[in-house]
Amino acid sequence: MTTYPIYLAPMEDVTDPAFRLLCKRFGADRVYTEFVNADALVRDVNAATRKLSITDSERPVAIQIYGRDSQSMAEAAKIVEQAHPDFIDINFGCPVKKVAGKGAGAGLLRDVPRMLDIAKAVVDAVSIPVTAKTRLGWDNDSLYAPLYEGATKGEAFIVDLAEALQDCGIQELAIHGRTRAQMYTGEADWSLIGAVKNNPRMHIPIIGNGDITTPARAKDCFDRYGVDAIMIGRASFGCPWVFDDMKRFLNTPNSSVPNRSMQWCVDILKEHVIQSIQYIGDERKGIVHSRRHFANSPIFKGLADFKQTRISLLRADTQDEVFSIMDSIVDKWGQKSE
Repeated sequence: MTTYPIYLAPMEDVTDPAFRLLCKRFGADRVYTEFVNADALVRDVNAATRKLSITDSERPVAIQIYGRDSQSMAEAAKIVEQAHPDFIDINFGCPVKKVAGKGAGAGLLRDVPRMLDIAKAVVDAVSIPVTAKTRLGWDNDSLYAPLYEGATKGEAFIVDLAEALQDCGIQELAIHGRTRAQMYTGEADWSLIGAVKNNPRMHIPIIGNGDITTPARAKDCFDRYGVDAIMIGRASFGCPWVFDDMKRFLNTPNSSVPNRSMQWCVDILKEHVIQSIQYIGDERKGIVHSRRHFANSPIFKGLADFKQTRISLLRADTQDEVFSIMDSIVDKWGQKSE
């Protein structure tokens, strides 16, 4: 039995099947799809329905949906249920303007009654577990504000919101420790995540998310805040083995993080490129889809005089060219990093 569950966070243009399977291989206890637009699902838009593709090798896997209307969200949930995920996750936390600005994702933090209507509608529409992911609030002014106009001010906004979502039938709640206004800047506030977990009225699992970038930080979040699981997002970019690093540290006393060679890491990145091309069915598009991982992989950070090589790597649009540049990186910098 896993003592410290670690999940791969749902991320648009990141958590496609190729990357999910890699993270699963390296120990992710649960993976999430990219978010799926509920309205697009109902309209049977191919770009949305394609995101419902999951395999048994990924399980347990959650499909995440977002929207601002309870009826379309319920209809979308029924469609998602036919794909047989282990969970349906509701996105109440995406901060980007094209989502939050239209009243979906984190935008619902400004309309809690609508958020709760959506949560209950989705729960009532399906027979599989429904989970949710959200943020601490819309901005700093909302952190201790009442949930909605006319509500009695209780504890912190997120503490009251978590209870309300639990009452709607949400079976697990992930919380990113930032407000929508923060986007991804500043530090995640784990004290409020801990306040939710330590609320004696909460009985559903609480997952903490935000700024977990090292095995030591992962252990600190479990030990200090008592969360039931943690969720890794940006720290997985170009580094699917981060799950293995963290699980070794967490579950094996006196263990140390493996000293992975650059060659080994590059081989994993190459494998990801190949899988992305196969998934998308187009060489150039598969490479473009993988560039986020090249740009953010920790194995390339801190290399001296790397700028021009990095530019070349991010401009390459054939598999042979990408792999040739990666091999040259290993030849030039690999021995210095080991």
